[in-house]
Amino acid sequence: MKILVCVNQVPDTTSQINFTSDQSAFDPSGVQFVLNPSDEAALMRALQLKEEVGAELTLVHVGLSDSEPVLRKAFALGADHMLRIDTFPTDGFFVAEQLAAIAPGYDAIFCGRESLDYNGGMVGGMLAALLDYDFVDEVTAFSFEGDKAAKITRMTDGGKEHLEVPLPVVVGIQKEIVPESEIRIPSMKGIMMARKAPLQVLPPVEASSQPKITALEKPQPKAPVKMIDPNNLDELIDELHNKRKLF
Repeated sequence: MKILVCVNQVPDTTSQINFTSDQSAFDPSGVQFVLNPSDEAALMRALQLKEEVGAELTLVHVGLSDSEPVLRKAFALGADHMLRIDTFPTDGFFVAEQLAAIAPGYDAIFCGRESLDYNGGMVGGMLAALLDYDFVDEVTAFSFEGDKAAKITRMTDGGKEHLEVPLPVVVGIQKEIVPESEIRIPSMKGIMMARKAPLQVLPPVEASSQPKITALEKPQPKAPVKMIDPNNLDELIDELHNKRKLF
């Protein structure tokens, strides 16, 4: 079985986010990047499947050379191959088009449900549509059923849904697919080997970005807290009803 795991780097949640001087783009200066959490969960489950059924595991990332440290760190966990499509990921559809060019031939394509930076959650579904494969989102369990199908559990509004889906399939994976206690970290030996491991860099396919960012802005700072004596109900009602129009 062959599994393709699509991975992305995102800013560490402790990083201070800033924009360029013209407010038109994200400024990566001084930002620490990490593997996207739901992509990490997808990778963990793929590594387990490699051990369980001997699956062959390939990592793919759409990005420029500055993303290679995160990709190699992910590879150090035990993947067999890694690919980087050499282009800046402008939007979800653009990324899906790049992935669709190399995805045929894999039995399962794992995507994290969404990236921590934009929270779009769109690449997996778009990729499946471009490939004309089945797509299952919100996946919390995945196993191969022979070499023709997969057993999948997904979250729904009312609980869980259990499916048997023919291969090949694209799945959007939730972090819950692997317990936190089973999340692995690369060994020093693995990291050293990953630094020298072959990385196949592929040229991008011709594709057009759909949206265009004209400006970015941070949320307005919160107003200072106004303290009201709990015994002063008249002032509280005036503040909430007359001034803030909350009821």
